Amino acid sequence: MRAARFYAAKEPLRIEEVEAPPPGDDEVQVAVEACGICGTDLHVAIEGTIQLPKTPIILGHEAAGVVAAVGAGVTRWKAGDRVTIFPNVACGRCYACRQGREVLCLQAQVLGINREGAFAESITLPASCLLPLPAEVPFPVGAIVADAVSTAYRAIAHRGALQAGERVAVFGCGGLGVHGIKLAKLLGAGEIIGVDVARGALRRAAESGATHVVDAAGGEAAKQIRALTAGEGVDLAVEFVGLKASVTEAMRSLKRGGRVVVAGVGGDRVELPPLRSFVGGELAVLASMGFDRQEVETVIRLVASGQLDLSSSVTDVIPLDAINEGFRRAFTKEGDPIRIVVRPGARA
Repeated sequence: MRAARFYAAKEPLRIEEVEAPPPGDDEVQVAVEACGICGTDLHVAIEGTIQLPKTPIILGHEAAGVVAAVGAGVTRWKAGDRVTIFPNVACGRCYACRQGREVLCLQAQVLGINREGAFAESITLPASCLLPLPAEVPFPVGAIVADAVSTAYRAIAHRGALQAGERVAVFGCGGLGVHGIKLAKLLGAGEIIGVDVARGALRRAAESGATHVVDAAGGEAAKQIRALTAGEGVDLAVEFVGLKASVTEAMRSLKRGGRVVVAGVGGDRVELPPLRSFVGGELAVLASMGFDRQEVETVIRLVASGQLDLSSSVTDVIPLDAINEGFRRAFTKEGDPIRIVVRPGARA
C-alpha cells in the first residue's frame, strides 16, 4: 500500500510503498477514505515541537473509511462497513480505563504518534477502535469529527458544562474554536464571543454563530469582553490556544462564579489570579484533554441528524501525493483553511 511516512521534522513526508499488515484475531483492516491534517501533525512534521518515540512512522489520526477485512475473532464488523476511527488504543486495564476515561490512559497508543497512522491507503488496528459512520455523513466529515470537533465538544459540553442561556467566550477561533462556537450555539448559549488575533479567524467565528468578536491583537481581550457584557464578564471561557497570555485573558474575562476550560496545549506556565479575587469570586479553572468515544458518537449523531452542519469545515480534499503541499497550506494558513483532508486512495 502507499503511505506518507515521517522521517524527521522539517523534512517532507515520503510517499512510499509499505506492507499492509493483515488483521490479527481481534483486529480489522480499514481502507482509509479520508484523513484530516491536524495541528498535532504540523507540530510533529513542520515545527518539530513534538518528538516521536520512533521513526519512520505513518502520521495521521483523524480518519474514516470502509472495513476491508476482519480478524477471526471479530463479530461486530464486516467488510463494507462505513466507520470512523477512534485514534487512541487504550490498555483497557488501568484505573482510567476502568472508569471509562480512556483519554487519560497512560499506556495508550495514539495513531500517528506511537502507532502507525492513517495517511495511508489502509490501516490495521483493534476492532474496538471503530465507530459506525452513518451513510448521511460524508467520509471527510466523518474523519474530522474524531478530534477537530469532538475535542471542542468535550471542552464545551462535558468539562465546561455549558448551560442554555449562559454567556461564553471562545479564545482561539481556528479549527477547534470554530467548532466550539457552533456547538455552543447548538447547546443554547445566550451570547457567544469569539476571540482571536487574525481577521480571517474572526470572520469565521461570526459566520459560525458568534454574536460578538474581539480582536485580541492589541491585547486586553478581557477588557473588551467586559465592555460587551456591561462589565459582568462571561459564565464560561474556553481556551483553545495554549498560550499563557490567552489563558490569563480568559480568566480575567470571567464573571463571579465563572469557569475557564483550557483545551489548548503548550509549554507555558500559567498563574492563577490573586487569591482574594480567585477564591472570593469562586472562579474555576479546568483542563480538557482530547475526547472519549462517547463524545465522538454524540457528535456523529448530531451531524447525521442535521443538527450540526459541518459542510464548511472541510476546506479542501487532496490526494496523498499532495500531502506536503497540504501541510504547507495548513501551517501557513494559506486560503484560511479550517481542515484540509487527505484522500489516500486518490491519485494526483
